[in-house]
Amino acid sequence: MEKNTSQSFSKQKICYSALLCITGLLINLLGTYICQKTGIPLYLDTVGTVFAAVCGGIFPGIVTAFLLTFTKGISDNDALFYCLVGIIMGVCGAIFSKRGFFRNPIKALESIPVFILTAAIPDSVITWYLYPEAQTTFISQVISDIKTEGADKALTILIVFVLYKLIPQKMKDGMKNSALFQAPLSNEMRCAIKKRRCRKLSINVKIVFILGTAALIIAASSTVISFILFRDNTIKDHKSVALSIAQTAADAVDGDMIDEYLEKGESVKGYAETKEKLEMLRSTHSDVEYVYVYRIEKDGCHVIFDLDTEDTPGGKIGDIVEFDEDFKQYVPDLIKGRKVEPFISYGAFGWLLTSYQPVYNSSGDIVCYAAADISMNDISDILKRFLAQLISLFIGFFIVIIAISLWFVKSNILLPVNTMAYCAGDFAFNSGEDLEEYIEQLKKLDIRTGDEIENLYLAFVKTTTDTLKYVEDIKEKNETISKMQNGLIMVLADMVENRDKCTGDHVRKTAAYAKIIMNQMKKDGMYQEELNDEFIANVINAAPLHDIGKIHVSDVLLNKPSRLTDEEYELMKKHTTLGSEIIDRAIEMVPDSVYLEEAKNLSEYHHEKWNGTGYPNGISGEEIPLSARIMAVADVFDALVSRRSYKEPFPFEKAMDIIKKDSGTHFDPLIAKAFVEAEDEVKIITERFQHQAEIRDHNHMGIGA
Repeated sequence: MEKNTSQSFSKQKICYSALLCITGLLINLLGTYICQKTGIPLYLDTVGTVFAAVCGGIFPGIVTAFLLTFTKGISDNDALFYCLVGIIMGVCGAIFSKRGFFRNPIKALESIPVFILTAAIPDSVITWYLYPEAQTTFISQVISDIKTEGADKALTILIVFVLYKLIPQKMKDGMKNSALFQAPLSNEMRCAIKKRRCRKLSINVKIVFILGTAALIIAASSTVISFILFRDNTIKDHKSVALSIAQTAADAVDGDMIDEYLEKGESVKGYAETKEKLEMLRSTHSDVEYVYVYRIEKDGCHVIFDLDTEDTPGGKIGDIVEFDEDFKQYVPDLIKGRKVEPFISYGAFGWLLTSYQPVYNSSGDIVCYAAADISMNDISDILKRFLAQLISLFIGFFIVIIAISLWFVKSNILLPVNTMAYCAGDFAFNSGEDLEEYIEQLKKLDIRTGDEIENLYLAFVKTTTDTLKYVEDIKEKNETISKMQNGLIMVLADMVENRDKCTGDHVRKTAAYAKIIMNQMKKDGMYQEELNDEFIANVINAAPLHDIGKIHVSDVLLNKPSRLTDEEYELMKKHTTLGSEIIDRAIEMVPDSVYLEEAKNLSEYHHEKWNGTGYPNGISGEEIPLSARIMAVADVFDALVSRRSYKEPFPFEKAMDIIKKDSGTHFDPLIAKAFVEAEDEVKIITERFQHQAEIRDHNHMGIGA
């Protein structure tokens, strides 16, 4: 296993991501600069965002959008409104890239309408919210924004497509691979992991739900708190401005002249100069809507100075202005000449923040009040703009938090766990090679999250490595036991066989013939549901026991030099059921032994015939177990070509003709067909054992001589 594979890959990925975000930001700024300098009616401020998303996924895309927002926000507060739009562009770019839309120009063009709509609709919502007086209907605003965004987003996608094609494939793979804390996965493994489904909700969904809910609550709470604080501070600042203007106006008015002004009007010396000062004072503060000087009496506000505005002419000196409902609560204090704090009211002149400051005469008495009004609508517009910026930023932060959470959960938890689960699912015990390949595959994951997941991985690797050693040890012992078992079976079979002086290597030959038959049947596709490797191995191992029942048959019968009488033949036939009973007792001691089940079938049914005329049960066709039907062919053929006390061996060709002739009566026709097809292999076995028999006979004759 290569060391530090994941660390080097992680550093490469981080470098790619950082470079991608910076490159995306520079492309955005360059596009904006070109449009501003050339006067082209486009923006091109999301080219870098979409490019970063297409190359590296959602995370680089939204980070680039945020960087642009804050960079432009330094000099243009309105840029903060469109943070959400940039993030949406990044998300769309990542989604379309993942689905292969940027692999060919036709697909890239198909994505343009979606980019236009996803940019135009948020633009329209923001514009409608901030400037409702400028539109006729929301739909008309959307249509207008679609026209504006159409050329911009079409050109953006084309530029991104060209840039993406220019990047080397190796760099693309490096930027797109998300396995930060382990070695990159193969496509096969990645596809297999994606297909896995959880019984209920995945960890990804659960964590995103929890973090999303927490982020939403935090974002909503922070937005509300920030808005309240900003609103209170904004109103406080405007109250200070209103109070300052009102106080300056009060200082500009000569309190000793108020009665004369009211009595003689504007012709009094000094009136015009004072009014001019008040107008100059108002003009220096754009936030101030109205500046005026009133004497508060029980019958209303008596006008002394009331400046004209563009929309509203001021009152004439001596006019009486009725009290508004919101204003009446302050009248008693004003009549008594008391100071009042700036207040907000809604009356005939609109929604206003008002500050009243007393005007004193030379005796120190309050003779009237100078007032300054600031429109709350202006303050409301400021608050609306701030709220729009706040919501846009917090939605952006929310998406960033979710994106970071998804990335972190995927790379640190889901990907390592899923790859370990995938490898565990492939943990096969078929052979040592399979296990070794599995261990190597597991080690190559090289998970380096540095936390409990890594500890789990290391423990998993150690456990599976130890398991491999344990399995190999068990396998070796099983092989030894199996050899010992087969050897004992063969010894037992030889002991039974040696009682019959004429059968020779019968158990070995029948096992060899059975093996040839089964291999040929498998090659021809016969009985595919039953004839598997396990079945073949069990039949071969059990074949030597097919005549085990002869242990209960008298030596006189086994070695009789002439044919058996009917009574003797009936006794001989009992070796089938006697063998079955012997194996039944063995099965009781080893109940899960499949090969013993086949040995029972071979022992009891190998003299049954396809047409039902066999013994001991007289069953027919496929009622006879497949293993016994195979042994029937092998057993009869060996009996034909072998010397017996009552007959000479048949020639090979004649024995084969008998097998052919009895196909469909004595033998299963398919099995007989397979046996005949493998004639060459059968002949090799026959001749080999005949040669061995001749050598033994020669040796025995030599010893006897």
